[in-house]
Amino acid sequence: MKKYAVIVAGGNGTRMGSAVPKQFLQLNGRPVVWHTLETFLRAFEDLQLILVAPANFEPEGKALIHQTTAPWRIQMVAGGATRFHSVQNGLQQIDEESVVFVHDGVRCLVTEKLVRRCYNQALEKGSAIPAVAVSDSIRMAEGNTTRAIDRNLLLAVQTPQTFRSEIILPAFRQTYSEAFTDEATVVEAAGHKVFMIEGEKENIKITLPADLVIAEQLFKK
Repeated sequence: MKKYAVIVAGGNGTRMGSAVPKQFLQLNGRPVVWHTLETFLRAFEDLQLILVAPANFEPEGKALIHQTTAPWRIQMVAGGATRFHSVQNGLQQIDEESVVFVHDGVRCLVTEKLVRRCYNQALEKGSAIPAVAVSDSIRMAEGNTTRAIDRNLLLAVQTPQTFRSEIILPAFRQTYSEAFTDEATVVEAAGHKVFMIEGEKENIKITLPADLVIAEQLFKK
């Protein structure tokens, strides 16, 4: 079956405190999102990538694509006002039956193994949402107080969130809601059940400067 990956790198990364969006910061000698693109290129030889980048960083995005090992398999589109709209812009490039990955561009430590496992489950069940168990103690704020939450009931959701095209493409034709925090919530709102899959602890999302340091160490390991 056809395969597409929408790599979401449309944010400006304000929490990183850098003039350059976090997806374009250097990690192990290459931009963060370059590592992400290369993993997906290696995962499947017939996979097409759609890089969603900030509109005001189009030259940087094009230059980054040309640095990859298979630039002819990557197209670029501009990001939107929210993650939902950025993903929507990417999905508009897909018009055939396929399996579709949606992945955070700054989760650059994702492995080919996880990408392939998500593909296989999406083929079978329609979706694959990677998640890992929560290891921290968790409390819920309730006004001026808090209460403990059983962490054994919680999962930390990751990407690539993976779906058959007949599920995700119509789901993203819905009107935007602030409740749409990821692709799974969009698909659920369209009336579909989503299926989880074991994620990877090292599949971290680079959001803060400390995350970049951690990623550097993981690359060295």
